[in-house]
Amino acid sequence: MTIFTNFLRSLVLTIIFSFVVPMFFVGGGLLLLSLVGHFPGLQDLTEAIATDIMHFLATFGTGTPLRGLFVISLTCSFVGALFDMFVYYRYQILRIDS
Repeated sequence: MTIFTNFLRSLVLTIIFSFVVPMFFVGGGLLLLSLVGHFPGLQDLTEAIATDIMHFLATFGTGTPLRGLFVISLTCSFVGALFDMFVYYRYQILRIDS
Protein backbone atom coordinates (compact mmCIF):
# COMPACT_ATOMS: atom_id res chain seq x y z
CA MET A 1 0.00 0.00 0.00
CA THR A 2 2.89 2.38 0.59
CA ILE A 3 3.96 2.05 -3.04
CA PHE A 4 0.53 3.26 -4.14
CA THR A 5 0.58 6.23 -1.75
CA ASN A 6 4.10 7.10 -2.89
CA PHE A 7 2.89 6.95 -6.48
CA LEU A 8 -0.08 9.22 -5.72
CA ARG A 9 2.12 11.68 -3.83
CA SER A 10 4.57 11.77 -6.71
CA LEU A 11 1.77 12.17 -9.23
CA VAL A 12 0.12 15.05 -7.34
CA LEU A 13 3.43 16.88 -6.88
CA THR A 14 4.25 16.42 -10.55
CA ILE A 15 0.87 17.77 -11.60
CA ILE A 16 1.20 20.82 -9.32
CA PHE A 17 4.76 21.67 -10.36
CA SER A 18 4.06 21.08 -14.03
CA PHE A 19 1.12 23.49 -13.76
CA VAL A 20 2.99 26.22 -11.89
CA VAL A 21 6.26 26.25 -13.83
CA PRO A 22 4.85 27.64 -17.14
CA MET A 23 3.10 30.39 -15.17
CA PHE A 24 6.38 31.35 -13.51
CA PHE A 25 8.24 31.30 -16.82
CA VAL A 26 5.72 33.50 -18.61
CA GLY A 27 5.27 35.80 -15.61
CA GLY A 28 9.02 36.04 -15.08
CA GLY A 29 9.57 36.74 -18.76
CA LEU A 30 6.99 39.53 -18.76
CA LEU A 31 8.46 40.94 -15.54
CA LEU A 32 11.94 40.86 -17.04
CA LEU A 33 10.67 42.62 -20.16
CA SER A 34 9.04 45.24 -17.97
CA LEU A 35 12.29 45.86 -16.12
CA VAL A 36 14.40 45.96 -19.29
CA GLY A 37 11.88 48.40 -20.78
CA HIS A 38 13.10 51.08 -18.37
CA PHE A 39 16.43 51.32 -20.21
CA PRO A 40 16.51 54.10 -22.79
CA GLY A 41 16.02 52.90 -26.34
CA LEU A 42 14.67 49.48 -25.40
CA GLN A 43 11.13 50.47 -24.52
CA ASP A 44 9.73 49.96 -28.03
CA LEU A 45 11.44 46.58 -28.40
CA THR A 46 10.24 45.25 -25.05
CA GLU A 47 6.69 46.47 -25.68
CA ALA A 48 6.66 44.71 -29.05
CA ILE A 49 7.91 41.46 -27.50
CA ALA A 50 5.40 41.65 -24.64
CA THR A 51 2.59 42.34 -27.10
CA ASP A 52 3.62 39.32 -29.19
CA ILE A 53 3.65 37.13 -26.08
CA MET A 54 0.16 38.34 -25.18
CA HIS A 55 -1.09 37.64 -28.71
CA PHE A 56 0.44 34.16 -28.55
CA LEU A 57 -1.30 33.45 -25.25
CA ALA A 58 -4.57 34.89 -26.55
CA THR A 59 -4.41 32.45 -29.46
CA PHE A 60 -4.63 29.53 -27.06
CA GLY A 61 -7.14 31.26 -24.80
CA THR A 62 -9.78 32.17 -27.40
CA GLY A 63 -8.97 35.84 -27.09
CA THR A 64 -7.91 36.05 -23.44
CA PRO A 65 -4.19 35.81 -22.57
CA LEU A 66 -4.86 34.59 -19.03
CA ARG A 67 -7.05 31.75 -20.29
CA GLY A 68 -4.33 30.87 -22.80
CA LEU A 69 -1.80 30.68 -19.99
CA PHE A 70 -4.14 28.33 -18.10
CA VAL A 71 -4.56 26.14 -21.20
CA ILE A 72 -0.80 25.89 -21.67
CA SER A 73 -0.29 25.17 -17.95
CA LEU A 74 -2.97 22.48 -17.95
CA THR A 75 -1.38 20.88 -21.01
CA CYS A 76 2.05 20.87 -19.35
CA SER A 77 0.46 19.41 -16.22
CA PHE A 78 -1.17 16.62 -18.23
CA VAL A 79 2.09 15.80 -20.01
CA GLY A 80 3.96 15.82 -16.70
CA ALA A 81 1.41 13.41 -15.21
CA LEU A 82 1.73 11.10 -18.22
CA PHE A 83 5.50 11.16 -17.90
CA ASP A 84 5.33 10.42 -14.16
CA MET A 85 3.01 7.46 -14.78
CA PHE A 86 5.36 6.18 -17.49
CA VAL A 87 8.33 6.40 -15.13
CA TYR A 88 6.38 4.55 -12.43
CA TYR A 89 5.37 1.83 -14.90
CA ARG A 90 8.92 1.54 -16.20
CA TYR A 91 10.26 1.29 -12.66
CA GLN A 92 7.84 -1.55 -11.90
CA ILE A 93 8.86 -3.44 -15.05
CA LEU A 94 12.57 -3.04 -14.36
CA ARG A 95 12.13 -4.06 -10.73
CA ILE A 96 10.31 -7.26 -11.73
CA ASP A 97 12.92 -8.16 -14.38
CA SER A 98 15.90 -7.87 -12.04
